[in-house]
Amino acid sequence: MGRYFTPIDVIEFAVRERVARITLNRPDKRNALNAAIVQGLHDALTEADARDDVNVIILQGAGKDFCAGYDLAGVYAGRKQEAEGGAQDDVPYRTSIGTFDNDCWSLEYTQRRTMALFDLHKPVIARVHGNCLAGGTDLALMCDMVVAADDARIGFPATRANGTPPNHMWFYHVGPQWAKRLLMTGDSLTGRDAAQIGLVLDSVPADALDGAVDELARRISFVDGELLAAHKRIVNLGMELSGARTLQRLAAESDARAHLSQGPRRTQFKADMAAHGLKEALKNRDAPFGDGMVKFHRPTE
Repeated sequence: MGRYFTPIDVIEFAVRERVARITLNRPDKRNALNAAIVQGLHDALTEADARDDVNVIILQGAGKDFCAGYDLAGVYAGRKQEAEGGAQDDVPYRTSIGTFDNDCWSLEYTQRRTMALFDLHKPVIARVHGNCLAGGTDLALMCDMVVAADDARIGFPATRANGTPPNHMWFYHVGPQWAKRLLMTGDSLTGRDAAQIGLVLDSVPADALDGAVDELARRISFVDGELLAAHKRIVNLGMELSGARTLQRLAAESDARAHLSQGPRRTQFKADMAAHGLKEALKNRDAPFGDGMVKFHRPTE
């Protein structure tokens, strides 16, 4: 392959006509994130950024979903500090457990790898279909552009009892009111509604998604890489001047702090996990919210 990326089962990497296509490849797990897929994604992004034959990158998921979030089954079935905190399965950890700083360290470890999407010189388009939830939004919203299927489901349901997004680009996409609306309920949006409020660039019928993403990537790919880097970096520097990079550090710290909550909903979630397992805990967490979707009270077009 290349200098940086050794192909692994959970990531597919291909280059054709100036476009690198990186695919999260755990379809049987709905492309849930664990340490291997996060590290493999980081390495693939580094490879694409270094190659002279790549001008633009598409990030997508295999199977029915873009990414359904972090692999909670691995987290909550694993080490004690992971169950109490927010570390992802198999992330390196310190010998002491259960502290705020260790939880924060683990969250930042993962954040440094997913922030590559923001830091790359080359633009990244997220192709979102199916579920794009929790950790899936950590990836998609770090990309330069997001194109979604109309029926995609985008949100962060874990904010109801488990924490706050450790990567936070919500404010920069939709502003304070919608960011609060989505995070304070954990409700999700369809791709179509997400486009209406600016959370994604555009949405199209599911059967037109490949064509829309490929055409956007093709058009971008005709521009020289040096110019694309200049365009991306000046816009991202504008976000940094608005606090975007500092906010990521605060987001990880806030998520770690939220994990220390002894409130009734988080306490109940952990009790359900211990007594009945992840599936029942998620069911009980989400039951009061019905279908969990944002409902607009007037036409969105």
